[in-house]
Amino acid sequence: MAQPMQFDLKDKTALVTGASSGLGARFARALAANGATVVLASRRIERLKELRAEIEGEGGQAHVVPMDVTDTVSITAAIDQAEAHAGAIDILVNNSGVSTTQRLVDVAPDDFDFVFGTNTRGSFFVAQAVARRMIERARSEPDRQARIINIASMAGLKVLAQIGLYSMSKAAVVHMTRAMALEWARFNINVNAICPGYISTELNEHHWETEAGRKLIAMMPRRRLGQPEDLDGLLLLLASDQSRFINGAIVTADDGFGLT
Repeated sequence: MAQPMQFDLKDKTALVTGASSGLGARFARALAANGATVVLASRRIERLKELRAEIEGEGGQAHVVPMDVTDTVSITAAIDQAEAHAGAIDILVNNSGVSTTQRLVDVAPDDFDFVFGTNTRGSFFVAQAVARRMIERARSEPDRQARIINIASMAGLKVLAQIGLYSMSKAAVVHMTRAMALEWARFNINVNAICPGYISTELNEHHWETEAGRKLIAMMPRRRLGQPEDLDGLLLLLASDQSRFINGAIVTADDGFGLT
């Protein structure tokens, strides 16, 4: 008889980038609540300290490291500090991201570099730096499982008006995930991507009260926004040992918006 499945992340260390707010903060809370020691990474250190206090107040374990994903020196230093505080990284949630709202004909080189520098280049070099250490560890601990979860977007699969530049950057993350999954599978590293749809967070909640926001909600199959906690189950599955046969998957969690 099959046993009930639980996501026990005890003895796992998870690094979450972009953890100071929004989905990153929620991901960190969910991982910590299920036993993982979380390392919170972002440029906004004071926000991270507040989140650490919240997690520790609920019985979890958390550490804070400063990281600018657009700076490879900062990435290396943050990972060094993370491992010094919390041990080898088992799980990476590669979450940092930015966007602009503009037509493609109005995109300037600085706009392009801003979006691609964080969403694509930043995500790549964070994953690369973590994977190098996972690969080295796999040589001495070949049975130890490792997980990289790239946070892409439904916009990486469905082009949306006014955020074409963001869509392009996240489409690159989708293909990057597949390439990493293929190349790193032999080191027991599973690389998958979550493509969220429209999720209400403190960063965008004001938009949904505008006329444009209400029109967008009206276009959704069930006329509703997602909440950060709607991604908990998927995140925990991909972070856990139960996902050992899931590699290179691009999982959409958008309440069916991509079907419209």
